[in-house]
Amino acid sequence: MKKTIELFFSLILIGCIQCSLNAQTPLSINLNPTFGSSPFQLNTKLPLSDQDSITFEMLKFYISNIALYNNKTQVWKAEDSFYLMDYENPSSMNITFDTPSNLHFNKLYFDIGIDSTTNVSGAMGGDLDPTKGMYWTWQSGYVNFKLEGNSNVCDSYKNEFQYHVGGYQAPYATLQTVVLSVKKGSQINIEVAIKEFINNINLKNESHIMSLGTKAVKLSELLLTIFKIQGR
Repeated sequence: MKKTIELFFSLILIGCIQCSLNAQTPLSINLNPTFGSSPFQLNTKLPLSDQDSITFEMLKFYISNIALYNNKTQVWKAEDSFYLMDYENPSSMNITFDTPSNLHFNKLYFDIGIDSTTNVSGAMGGDLDPTKGMYWTWQSGYVNFKLEGNSNVCDSYKNEFQYHVGGYQAPYATLQTVVLSVKKGSQINIEVAIKEFINNINLKNESHIMSLGTKAVKLSELLLTIFKIQGR
């Protein structure tokens, strides 16, 4: 009888340990585009300076290969993580995962864009579906980042600008990896500072960058600087 009771409590203990190991905690990653000290807006005239203004009509970009690190050690990675951030669809700007409750992390890694392996696999479904408007059929590859609109600064037809950043083959690969220091919690809020991106572009003379090349690579390097933890 004693052995039966001991076995019973041992099984309960093992079950409790297993439940603890398998316990999951939601983690939400929220991407919040801004324009200077104001929220980013579509189809609204925003001031660039005292005389110049800008209107954005589209903001789309991919984030992928999302992973959490504790210092230099990867402790968790999202499976098949390819997410299209489309500002016209606010719900797309928030991603929630289930992560182990006992996870310790202090860094967030993610790519801006789609890796070369996925690119050479051809067009796919879900957020990678070509109907989302982020696939170059002529180039057989994904566009990592799109920003479109108009500004009186642009010396172009209807003062339009279009920035489509893509390319996965050297020497014009544009995939970039963002690394952010974070605190453990249920929510990570990331600012996407669009005005900083625009301020580093020559709107007047380079209003259309829509193909592979050194200009697209430079734009991708700018993208690295505009993702930051909110409030820092």
